[in-house]
Parts: sequence; structure tokens; C-alpha cells
Amino acid sequence: MTHVALARKWRPQRFEDVIGQRGVVDTLRNAITSGRLAQSFIFAGPRGVGKTTTARILARALNCVNGPTGDPCGACDACTEIAEGRDVDVMEIDGATYTGVDAVREVIVEPLSIAPMRDRYKVFIIDEVHRLSKNAFDALLKSIEEPPPYVKFMMATTELDSVPATVQSRSQVFELKALPFTSIRQQLADVATRENVAMDDAAVALLARAAEGSMRDGLSALDQVLAFSGERVTADDVSKVLGLIGRDVQFDIAETVAREDAMGALAHAGTVVDNGFDLRAVCRELARLMRDLMVVRIDGTRVSDPDIASEHERERMLALTQQYSREDLLRSFDLLSTTERDLRTSSQPRHTFEMALLKWIHLRKLTPIEEMIAGGVGGVERAGVERAKTPSPPPARSAPARPPAPSTQHLAPAPSTRAPEHRSTVPSGASSKQSLLAAIREGNKIFYGMVIAQVQTVEVEGDRIVFTFAPAHKNLKSQLEAKRGWIEQLAQHQTGRKMTVDVREGVAGPAATEPAAVPGTASKAASNQSQLRDRAKAEPAVQNVLDILGGEIEDVEEIT
Repeated sequence: MTHVALARKWRPQRFEDVIGQRGVVDTLRNAITSGRLAQSFIFAGPRGVGKTTTARILARALNCVNGPTGDPCGACDACTEIAEGRDVDVMEIDGATYTGVDAVREVIVEPLSIAPMRDRYKVFIIDEVHRLSKNAFDALLKSIEEPPPYVKFMMATTELDSVPATVQSRSQVFELKALPFTSIRQQLADVATRENVAMDDAAVALLARAAEGSMRDGLSALDQVLAFSGERVTADDVSKVLGLIGRDVQFDIAETVAREDAMGALAHAGTVVDNGFDLRAVCRELARLMRDLMVVRIDGTRVSDPDIASEHERERMLALTQQYSREDLLRSFDLLSTTERDLRTSSQPRHTFEMALLKWIHLRKLTPIEEMIAGGVGGVERAGVERAKTPSPPPARSAPARPPAPSTQHLAPAPSTRAPEHRSTVPSGASSKQSLLAAIREGNKIFYGMVIAQVQTVEVEGDRIVFTFAPAHKNLKSQLEAKRGWIEQLAQHQTGRKMTVDVREGVAGPAATEPAAVPGTASKAASNQSQLRDRAKAEPAVQNVLDILGGEIEDVEEIT
């Protein structure tokens, strides 16, 4: 017995069988009922969503023995022959084949004067109409605008923008949309039941996702899987035949990245390659998983949506949402999408994929610098900072702050461990002041390094702690004022009495503890060094770096 492809065998034969295009279908049926039929129709949309199928059903509705009707009988000669593609009055023309003007005149324009042999209407269904040449469209234009009363044109295209506006304006344009996941999944499950095939829910979901909105693609993929597995289809069968990565493997990879397990990530990459998965498809599916996780983080109830997760996937999905922040998910989606594009031209796909997984782990350690400034250590989810591009160096070049110790586990620059120069007007308060500074550093190292370490002076005046900033440090002054309540609580805990924090603006110039000048050459050199340091601090670019990253200027060299 000759096998008929599932996409042909289960092609819709009535308007109600067309899934996911309810607006188009209802409009056509109402137009038939009311007698308000156009002379030309354009059905546009992605591949495999029912453009040509809808045109055929419309041709049957117009020529059915009971018609014109919105419900063709499907049993008369016209309905049967149109469905089988052998009705002499319904001509299907491939636009990619008849692209030239001569072919269009011969096949379409000249036969227009001949009345239909049996049917009510002579119908021209032009598939991939955008492939016609400009001259061919010009030859067709007049026929579309004023055809004989017994002629209807129906055109299908995946590229509506390539159809001339003059043709569109003379036709009713219906834009069919990509089919939703749920509709494709339900249709695939129904077809499997009719074919007496048992399919796991995970297998149906995997096929539906792989269809990417195209019902024809989904049925073609199911046909291919059935040729391999027979009457029982599992998710593993779908993965093996189509090279698709299942959700379980996607979860495994995402969990490994969340643990920042580099060795495990490389092992997963090896498994994916050894199993013959399409690495671009893997990246595409992982990116989709990141999107689904973002949806669940925004609205937790969406985890019950079958488009997001099947019933047995929901527990792992919810667990993963606790391991990825929204920023993680955004960065992950961008990385995976970029990697999918890079794999198209990569000469070493495996290496590209492995490096992408390692970079994915690295990205989880990054935190936007504005978050660190706004919230300090307590306001970020992981220590770290994204390095920003610094502007061109100023005329005076300053040496950068010392790098963090090799044993550090963070990417953030180490805060200065050297306390700012302090003067106390109350000698008995010196120890309290040092205890307070130590408590601030212990409680919020990043705040200490970025703000407290840049203070000109710290003075204890009775029950008042006075922080003085240089005039250029207005931003740091504001940040300390925002932490005033927290510092006052620390001070009260250290001293046992209520303390008030006072933030003041000092005067511009060298620090109070500038080394004394040495007579002679050394004195002149020290003076020059002090002037250069002041010039460097006055540069906006240098000041921005000190304000954000902390540290101090240790040495200055004039560039000549």
C-alpha cells in the first residue's frame, strides 16, 4: 500500500478543521454567506500554517454542489476533485516555476476568457506568488483588477513585502500567523491517536517545540519519527531521529551552570556532541529555556502553562528560577542567541559551544556596577563588577589601585585596607573612631572602599562624628548621607551612647597629611609631585574612577 505523508493525509478539508486561524476562517465564511466575495485573495504568513490549504477550502466552498457555502459537503465531484488536486477548473500554479511574463500570459491571462467547464468558478491558486518577476506581475495586474465574473484569484506567499503594493491593493489580504505551541501539540496528539501510535507527553511536547509554529513541519517530523520507532514513540526516539535536545538535558546543563561547575559543563558539551545533537538547535532550545524561566520569575503562575513546562518539568523549572536572577536570564539569553549565530560560520563548532558554556558560568559572577553603588554588598546577589570602558587618559597619568590578592574569589576590586587619614579633636575618642571605621569596613567592605576610604578627615566631636569630603566628591558625600542611619547605629553600638553623623564639604587642595617639603631638590620634586596629584584628582575621568572603584593615587607621572 502506498504511504501517504501525514501532512497530506491529515490536511484540513473544512474551515473548522483549520487550527489557529480562527479570524481568517470566520471572515471567509461570513463573506461567503453574505455574498461579499472579493475577486482576488492573498494569504500571507510563515510556512506550514495553512495558506494553500485555506485557499483550497475556499475553492471547494465556492464550487461545492451546495455552494457557495461556508460548509462544503466534501462528497460531491467538485469537493473531491479539488481536494485531490485534479479539478480542471481549479488550477494550482507554482510561482517559482512560472516566473516569466510569457509563462504567466500563457497559463493565466489567455485562459481567462474560457468559462469553467463544470464548476461555478474558475479558480487560480498561485503558490509562492512573490517569486513572479516584475513583468509577470505587470501582466497579471489588469486581470486581477477586472477579471471575468466567473474567475477568482487566490495567492499564497511567505513574503508579503515582496508582492507589489499594486497587487495587494486589488486583493483582500489575509495574514495567517504562526501556530501556537498548544495547538500544534494537540493536533500532533490527535494524529498519533488516529494512527494508533502511543506517544509520551514529553515526545509530543518536543515535536511541537521543534515545529516552531508550523503544523506541516510538525507532521513531517512525526512521520520521520514513526518510521524509526513504530507504534511507540518516546522523547528519546524524537531526540535521536531529529537531533533535538530534550528538556531533561537542558535542565541538566542549566543546573550545572548554576553550580558554576566548569568541568561538568565541559562534560555536558562532550555528551551533546557525541550524541550528534545539532549545536545550533541546542543553543536555541537553551535560549528558549532562559525565556521560559524569565516568564516564570515574572509570573509564578505561568509554570502551569503547558507552553512553559509539562507537568513533570514544573518542579525542576521552579527550582531553577531560584538559582537565576532576572539579570542572569537576560545575559544568558543574549549569550546563547549570539552563540547560535556564531555556530553557523564556526570552523570548530564544538570549541565554540564549550567556550560559550564557560562564558555562561563566568557571566553569572558579574553584577552591574550601578547595583553595587546603589546597594553595597547587601544589595547584590553575587560579588563582582562588570568592568566599564574608561575614557581616554588625562594629561596626568595616575597609577591604578593595587589589584586584589590572588586568593580572592571575587571579581570586584579589593577595597582599600588603608584607612583615610584622620584627625580627632578629642583624644579619648580616637579608639572609638578606629573601632567605628573597622565596624564599617567589616559590615560593608565595598561601601568602605568606595566611600569611606575617600574621606578627607574623620573627626569625633563629643557625640558627633564628622566626615569631611573634598568639594569634588559630592556623589560620595550623598552616598554616605544615605547610609547615615546605619553608621549611627554602628557608632552607638561601639560607644554605648547615641552618636550623630555629620557630613561636611571640605576645601579643595592637597590632603592634610601631605608630606613636608625637604629643602633643596627634594623639596622641589615633592612640590611638583603634589601639584601633579592635584591635577590628576581634578580630572573628571580620574575622579569618576576613584568615586566608583575606590583606591588612592599612589604615584603620578607627567606625560610630555
